Amino acid sequence: MFSHIFVGVSNFDRALAFYRALMPVLGITERFCDPARPWAGWQPHPEPRPLFLIGTPYDGQPHAAGNGQMVAFLAKSRAIVDQAYSVAVANGAASEGLPGVRPEYHANYYGAYFRDPEGNKLCVACHSHP
Repeated sequence: MFSHIFVGVSNFDRALAFYRALMPVLGITERFCDPARPWAGWQPHPEPRPLFLIGTPYDGQPHAAGNGQMVAFLAKSRAIVDQAYSVAVANGAASEGLPGVRPEYHANYYGAYFRDPEGNKLCVACHSHP
């Protein structure tokens, strides 16, 4: 469905450290990093797509997190949601919602919400029955 998702950042080094800690928990592999540009990308191994990318905005303007925008990563288990949330918060994320069941979405929805150190809203969700 998606080719890639690009999330803007202002402090590339801080964002890179955050995502390098989070992505392995989700089983997502770093594909490249170019600090000179700066940008970096991750992919689900062995698939080449979709890519998740971070970098400074192409137009050279300052990054600004969007209200109402969110990237949600799929977790294979509720334990991975819990672990991802813990790693995210330990690496500078601000909580937007503790891990838990959210029956208002569906009976098996288990998710956690946080903002990366740049203010981008992220979710990690599992849709499977425990």
